[in-house]
Amino acid sequence: MRKLIMWDIITLDGYFEGDQNWDFPFHDAIWGQELETLSIEQLHSADYLVFGRVTYEGMAAHWTKAKGEIADLMNKIPKVVISKTLESATWNNTTLIKENVSAEIQKLKEQDGKDMYVFGSANLSETFINDDLFDEYLIVIAPVISGSGRPLFRKGASYKNLSLASADQLSTSGVVLKYIK
Repeated sequence: MRKLIMWDIITLDGYFEGDQNWDFPFHDAIWGQELETLSIEQLHSADYLVFGRVTYEGMAAHWTKAKGEIADLMNKIPKVVISKTLESATWNNTTLIKENVSAEIQKLKEQDGKDMYVFGSANLSETFINDDLFDEYLIVIAPVISGSGRPLFRKGASYKNLSLASADQLSTSGVVLKYIK
């Protein structure tokens, strides 16, 4: 059975992006060899990448033009985009799901295979939190207080009692936290 894993980078005060879509200045504060190595390891352990529409469109625009091992993996790995408004998904190896989102993801989880990662996609993640689909939460905390932006966990999310599986400090002063159900 596959695991569904949330993977996000947030500021110390809980924001996963700034006030605008794709506003991530704090990513530069933690990016380095350790996080690059972790990203590559995760991509090698993934069967699927799962995105909401906004994240999918931004990721596709970036990774289809990028070079390097991460770009190669991002473009190769099968992807799922969740959207009621997209008519088609053109990024290589992408399946579009328009309805019964949680049930379709649960079907993928029940199959044998590697992990599935949700990058960003706060609205979609909120659905998966409320439907109790995440098996792990990988949160990287950047040593930045931004003061504003879009919080990863909004008010009204379902209560979840999690266990800390690991906490690893990065040389950039960021911390990688892994929580499990």
